[in-house]
Amino acid sequence: MKTIFTIFISFLFLHGFSQEASSIIAKVDANMNSENRVFESEMTIHGKRKSRTITSKSYAEGTKQSFTEYLSPAAEKGTKMLKLEKQLWIYSPSTDRTIQLSGHMLRQSVMGSDLSYEDLMDDRKLTEVYNAIVKGEEIIDGRKVWKLELTAKVEDVAYYSQYMWIDAERYVPLKQELYAKSGKLLKMIELKDVIKVEGRWFPSRIVYKDMLKQGEGTEFSFKSIKFDQQIPEYIFTKAALKQ
Repeated sequence: MKTIFTIFISFLFLHGFSQEASSIIAKVDANMNSENRVFESEMTIHGKRKSRTITSKSYAEGTKQSFTEYLSPAAEKGTKMLKLEKQLWIYSPSTDRTIQLSGHMLRQSVMGSDLSYEDLMDDRKLTEVYNAIVKGEEIIDGRKVWKLELTAKVEDVAYYSQYMWIDAERYVPLKQELYAKSGKLLKMIELKDVIKVEGRWFPSRIVYKDMLKQGEGTEFSFKSIKFDQQIPEYIFTKAALKQ
């Protein structure tokens, strides 16, 4: 009887933490996702010997459509990327050609950064992709965070599992560790300088580190960000790539 009682209490405890974790990541989704967004950013790639910065302007509608135009430096200016559902096209002004990336090509680095095209493609909500449990509470930069363990519940996901440290008040991830199914740590992400934008808490700086690459990581800084904007329909068309 004692064993049965202990199992029953353990079940209630774990079930309660699972329910709490689901609620937490649902609130993260609500805070971090929007109907659409327009932002300008700088991506600084800290290589082994030198760093370089690439600026861009991006448009995104929900989690299914996005368009990015690179503005500088001169070597990258005019390069454009279009994502429609699970398809990705890239236009290169130097060759005046548009190519579609698919399969293993999506695992390639974006302009030598610590992000892959696969990272840019998957904007799905956490609740759609992962099951979560609360592992405990910690403090990061003086703020209380929940540490969650997320495990994939779908097959088509770049990272089978991850640990995520979520600000307990603002529902913004402050740190992530991304793992392969084998348990190998693939990437680490730090989300910094959280600001309030149009009623949402959002990191203005994100640092990515591909653990399989040399270098000091890639820093992504938002120079401006606007939510729920009117975006012309033509932006999310292949014709926009050559305009």
